[in-house]
Amino acid sequence: MSDSAPAKKPARPKPKAVKLPPGIAARAAATEALAAVIEHRRPLEEALSAVPGYGDLESRDRAFARLLVATAVRRLGQIDAMIKHCLERPIPRAGLMAQHILRIGTAQLMFLGTPAHAAVSAAVDHAEFAKLTAHKKLINAVLRRIAREGEALRDAQDAAKLNTPDWLWRSWVGAYGEATTRAIATAHLADPPLDITLMPGEHAGQWAERLGATLLSTGALRRAADLSGAIAELPGYEEGRWWVQDAAAALPAKLLLGALAKTKAAQVVDLCAAPGGKTAQLAAALNKIAGTRVIALDVNATRLDRLRQNLARLRLTAEVLQADAGEWRPAQALDGVLLDAPCSATGTIRRHPDIARSKRADDIVKLGPVQDRLLKNAIAMLKPGGVLVYAVCSLEADEGPRRIGSLLNDNPSLERLPIKPAEVGGLEALITQRGDLRSLPSQLADPAQPALGGFDGFYAARLRKAK
Repeated sequence: MSDSAPAKKPARPKPKAVKLPPGIAARAAATEALAAVIEHRRPLEEALSAVPGYGDLESRDRAFARLLVATAVRRLGQIDAMIKHCLERPIPRAGLMAQHILRIGTAQLMFLGTPAHAAVSAAVDHAEFAKLTAHKKLINAVLRRIAREGEALRDAQDAAKLNTPDWLWRSWVGAYGEATTRAIATAHLADPPLDITLMPGEHAGQWAERLGATLLSTGALRRAADLSGAIAELPGYEEGRWWVQDAAAALPAKLLLGALAKTKAAQVVDLCAAPGGKTAQLAAALNKIAGTRVIALDVNATRLDRLRQNLARLRLTAEVLQADAGEWRPAQALDGVLLDAPCSATGTIRRHPDIARSKRADDIVKLGPVQDRLLKNAIAMLKPGGVLVYAVCSLEADEGPRRIGSLLNDNPSLERLPIKPAEVGGLEALITQRGDLRSLPSQLADPAQPALGGFDGFYAARLRKAK
């Protein structure tokens, strides 16, 4: 919702840290973060962390700020449609922060159950502190009208389509059809569950009871959505008995380990390894086998520090290397390569709703050559008979099946190793006709059983290099 001004947006001055009343501080942080996500395509967590004073908020207020901005981003299409309905003319660019305040206020009114008087009053007070005095009456009038008419407006909206950018909707309809696209988009509107991978040897049934979780057929434990963020306080976390990992994200490493089950002293590398969930799976399975070797490689030093911390908590070991996965080569050819390639991450929108607003169709085009370069180098690392698992947390066909189809056409020495239902918990729906993995946010998302909650969108293919 904007006027016809030139596309170039005026640079907003970097906000200064100002001591705000407790009732305003969390809203102000959320509004600044929302502006960064929408105007500058910054990741939500990064945007929040960059807000002056956010780190000084009480944990409850930080959680509230994150809930506000995440809800506003997740429901942006619906929110903007409601605001537009209540405006005689678009808000000019000079009043962009006022529009963000309206978005946060609408999120509270329509999706978080905040009483109307509290949401409207807080928004007007925030405008006062933000020196948007000229927009106070507008903010008050629009939010009061939404409080009166919003429920009827919301119930008449096509939420799935409104909250999905047009380019993504078209891409998914082309790949999966309209019905599945609508199911995916609907799944994105719910908070995702918390999935847990147990260390080998742990009793899944006992941990499911201790953690209040459901045991999925894939072996993952699933807790209902927990917005508190207090993961470290759950039983077993500090002791390294488990780690957080989406149930679908845990499958690629399982597919590699399954293909190498008969390989003695397997030598494997996890390319683009950070933050380390897949490395942990490989290390947990191989560390106690004599002669095995697990290498974790990533180009980002900060993310590698996080990987090391995770391995230390889990008491696992791997050779951690900082290098470009498109150039690095091992001294000796390897038995297995796991490549979780950089991608658009559109399969994780339910966890990171900002991705729907920060990514563009041309991002997919730009990432193609990067993925091809990594695949080419990954193949070169393999010994004859070695196995490559390529994975992306993307719903886009250009980053998944089309990438692998092109690779196989250009490399007759490679063959597909089809995935069997038993390797993915008996869930045949996760396997494509060609034998690859394809998980969707709408799978297992049964409204009657909200604890099941769907998967992240993943694609994975398993290939073997000819002997």
